[in-house]
Amino acid sequence: MRVTKPLLALVLASFLGGCASLDVQREPSQALPASDSAFGRSVLAQAAPHQGQSGFRLLSDSTEAFTARAELIRNAQRSLDLQYYIVHDGISTRMLANELLKAADRGVRVRILIDDTTSDGLDFTIATLAAHPQIQIRVFNPLNLGRSTGVTRTMGRLFNLSQQHRRMHNKLWLADNSMAIVGGRNLGDEYFDAEPNLNFTDIDMLGVGPVAEQLGHSFDQYWNSALSKPIDGFLYSKPTAKDLENTRTRLEESLEATRKENHALYKHLMTYATKPRLDIWRKELVWAWNQALWDAPSKVLADGEPDPQLLLTTQLAPELNGVSKELIMVSAYFVPGQPGLVYLTGRADAGVSVRLLTNSLEATDVPAVHGGYAPYRKALLEHGVQLFELRRQPGEGGSGPKLFYSRSYRGSDSSLHSKAIIFDQQKAFIGSFNFDPRSVLWNTEVGVLVDSPELAAHARELALQGMAPPLSYKVELEKNQLVWVTEDNGKLHTLTREPGSWWRHFNAWLSNTVGLERML
Repeated sequence: MRVTKPLLALVLASFLGGCASLDVQREPSQALPASDSAFGRSVLAQAAPHQGQSGFRLLSDSTEAFTARAELIRNAQRSLDLQYYIVHDGISTRMLANELLKAADRGVRVRILIDDTTSDGLDFTIATLAAHPQIQIRVFNPLNLGRSTGVTRTMGRLFNLSQQHRRMHNKLWLADNSMAIVGGRNLGDEYFDAEPNLNFTDIDMLGVGPVAEQLGHSFDQYWNSALSKPIDGFLYSKPTAKDLENTRTRLEESLEATRKENHALYKHLMTYATKPRLDIWRKELVWAWNQALWDAPSKVLADGEPDPQLLLTTQLAPELNGVSKELIMVSAYFVPGQPGLVYLTGRADAGVSVRLLTNSLEATDVPAVHGGYAPYRKALLEHGVQLFELRRQPGEGGSGPKLFYSRSYRGSDSSLHSKAIIFDQQKAFIGSFNFDPRSVLWNTEVGVLVDSPELAAHARELALQGMAPPLSYKVELEKNQLVWVTEDNGKLHTLTREPGSWWRHFNAWLSNTVGLERML
């Protein structure tokens, strides 16, 4: 039987179906003023003597990063705004979800904005939280067709690949519009030293005062964007109060089981309740001028490369072009492309000390990205750029710097996930931005530029720790060939073959061979 085109279109539409409505209604809303809560007013009072400056504290330790998020939930009285690229299930996520429900129970308005890829196969589960009258959940740049199964989701994305590979990579945690956390960590056990097989080392930053209000404007732009849709609009039937009650019960049972079966980890994560630190951290803040930077959400709608006026990198350009003495970059995924190569070699040729820390092939969680980076190493080194590649770090780290080791699990490997730039030992940029085409052109990002020699020195110290010979390979040119210099047992030695399994080498080679660079 011959299938006509209209009938074929109908069959495909039916096959790719799985949403209740493509025109999902949404109501705009804005961040609530910090002055609406006693907690917010206490922050305003603390910030007042600093005449417009904001307070900052780096959260380089995974335990501190988790504790800060949990404590901000507990302290919030009016609003919590969360924006994330990845949310993985796990004990840490369940603890935070439990605290969010408690906050909603006491009247806190909770807005959660997640990238749509996080919701794959989990629409109903995630939407169940939104059955609470105080919780709203939206997904960014959602797949409208084919949400019902893994196969149809894949097909739906392939049919609209030009838009579906553009994702919201932002990470933001905002309490009462007065305190915020920005940085590289997603939500999941692997980001909080609670995963037995892999942990990501990362850098977050606690921002207090005016910077939180700035970041609140960024959240509102994304939340009210036409690209952000309520998750329950993609369901045939919305979760009920009974569904939420059942979810609460399962959540509590899960946490109790973890408390009994893995008490050490449970106790480790529950530090936020047994030994709260927020009041102590508020006394340790570095007060400084800052600029919150973010991509316009409409960046993902561009036909081809987006308008430069929509880009975070355009806002950061004056600092990148103005650096005159030292540039230190930490980027989990580093693919400079031709523009980045010209920029970095140009800075180095002008006498700027340029140092970069990224993952080695053996440590990266995405070997394909390494394939996009590797071809640029020789040219960078020829111009004097110094390259450091973090080694695969076993969990039983002994006396190494705490940023680069897992403490909860002896067998856990560590991979760099941090993103930071330090300019002339004067300014530091902390955020979700990697130095690669994906962050520059396709994904959206957010971060904060802080003008503070003290904060810059702290970030610089962390970067230099990672560049130390026992932790990283320093890539050098020897007789026009790449070598990897590192230290074991107190002795320097040189490797002439790049460390990493044959499978990682193959993935990196394939990525470079098929020309995936602009997608990385």
